[in-house]
Amino acid sequence: MKIVSIIARVLLGVLFLVFGLNGFLSFIPMGPMPVGLAGQFTAALFESHYMSVVFTIELAAGVLLLFNRYVALALTLLAPVIVNIFLFHAFMAPSGLPLAMTASVLWILTAHSVRSVFAGLFSQRIPA
Repeated sequence: MKIVSIIARVLLGVLFLVFGLNGFLSFIPMGPMPVGLAGQFTAALFESHYMSVVFTIELAAGVLLLFNRYVALALTLLAPVIVNIFLFHAFMAPSGLPLAMTASVLWILTAHSVRSVFAGLFSQRIPA
């Protein structure tokens, strides 16, 4: 299981490093803007510069995962990003759902290796 978690961490790191860098350098062509609600949503995110923050988070988390430093922090930063990617593709642009599901599985496999760090989140009561 240790090798699986290392592979998942590296793949997740590469995934978010590449797509985070692509947000700033545009070396992977995006293709045409989605139509309908997905296009309007995407346009609003880019025009408001919201995506600059998301790309920065992706880039930072990807670097942290690749260097195996502050993995729990990187996973915490990536969790809402992955949830939003998954929900966007689930409800507005289903063509990207396989990549969103892949990122989700990689996140789960990586988080499983550091699950003890997140144990406090699942405590029903906090000791007084």
